[in-house]
Amino acid sequence: MKASAFLLIPLFTIAAACGGSGSSGPGEAATGELPAKAAFSMSDGEIAAILYDPGYSLPDGFYVDERADTGRSYTIHHILDDSASFELCTDDYQTALSWEEADNASRAVTGVFVSAAETSRYFEFVRELAYTSGVGNITDPTSPGYARVFKCSSTNRDGVDRSLLDGYAGVINARPVSAAEVREFTEYLWQFRFFATGRRVVLESTADSLSASVDHVLRLAFRTSQGPDRCDRVEVSEWRFSADRGSGEVRKTYTVLRTFEAQLVDGAPLICD
Repeated sequence: MKASAFLLIPLFTIAAACGGSGSSGPGEAATGELPAKAAFSMSDGEIAAILYDPGYSLPDGFYVDERADTGRSYTIHHILDDSASFELCTDDYQTALSWEEADNASRAVTGVFVSAAETSRYFEFVRELAYTSGVGNITDPTSPGYARVFKCSSTNRDGVDRSLLDGYAGVINARPVSAAEVREFTEYLWQFRFFATGRRVVLESTADSLSASVDHVLRLAFRTSQGPDRCDRVEVSEWRFSADRGSGEVRKTYTVLRTFEAQLVDGAPLICD
């Protein structure tokens, strides 16, 4: 599954296409303006039930990547700047192609060029990657790799520090800066975010528009093992992305809402005292 690549680049690896619970179709986020929700009210028990549910994937209507219907294991990553701090963007295909070729040449596993495509958000370059025995997918000696370059006319991440949970998150250049645009920006980038925890889930993905900005909030839960015969630590947090209505500049704010401990006993999640 090539999971170690998470530590190096904003990449995710999928064994086979599995639809999220109630999620949209590939390449789609739910359309329309979302009403702002009340303060987060999910109980510890409800959160634990989701965290320990192996069948839970994503909230209803959450963004599903265009490549989710790929029939075998695959990888997706964005081409980064030289400091590996942010994803590059250009509106010129040849520039994007030259970046992708240099990126491929520098990687531990290189691939044979297959095709190129584009959406309103990015250029995409497809290569067939070949892995040595014991490195790649067990059943497939090769797997497709999708390398992407943002279009600046859609998303500009120049100057972003991807290692930070707070601060500048880039610019949405699509107009108008709507709740739907900010939602898709937020949910799309979530799939490339690495958290060093045993289990992470999105509990809610909701609009929360303020007078001066268009906000989208991910309510998250993380489950971390604390060792044998000990309850797991659960952190419940909120990750807010606020887009300026005029400039499209996005700021991100990460807040821990609460923590508690839980465990799985005879297949049932229980809250620890």
